[in-house]
Amino acid sequence: MIKFLLAGLLLIGTAAQAVTLEELQQRFASQPVVRAEFTQLREIKGMAQPLKSSGELLIAKDKGLWWHQARPFPLTLVLDDKRMVQVMNGQPPQIITAESNPQMFQFNHLLRALFQADRRVLEQNFALDFQPADQQKWQLVLTPKTSPLDKLFNTITLQGAEYLEAIKLNDRQGDKTDIVLSNQRLTPVSLSEEEQQRFDF
Repeated sequence: MIKFLLAGLLLIGTAAQAVTLEELQQRFASQPVVRAEFTQLREIKGMAQPLKSSGELLIAKDKGLWWHQARPFPLTLVLDDKRMVQVMNGQPPQIITAESNPQMFQFNHLLRALFQADRRVLEQNFALDFQPADQQKWQLVLTPKTSPLDKLFNTITLQGAEYLEAIKLNDRQGDKTDIVLSNQRLTPVSLSEEEQQRFDF
């Protein structure tokens, strides 16, 4: 679940040619709402076929992350400043708070920092390798240097151009997760009534 949430929270922002990490941080923090679709391919050590899933996500600066997997089975995750909520196949929501799981809530705080592209927090927890490339492309490789991230991941790589387009997770167990993001939309800049209800539990 940690990998799933982390992947989702890294979607936000735009890039320009010769963009710097500072410019990305400013743009990441300035987007009030981001909507997108995703496909996720997980290669798990010992399994012959990768696992594929797809769905849509919504990031609202004042609400948090709504991540909805539609296939191969329904799964919804909601993450905000106070809790993590998971709903699977119509079952009652599973809610994690600071009181019920302090370590997970600490990780939640880090995820929110990633969502805001807070360079200070990123540098506290990762070694950063930011590489502008040709044709407005860019890549940011995060190498964890603090626990529990350093026990979960070898690297987390973000790639994009105008938008973040791909997230690659390389974990300590030898598994790999590739997430491709598409159909990113920054407007309307406010949530509809239906979108606001997605965060209500």
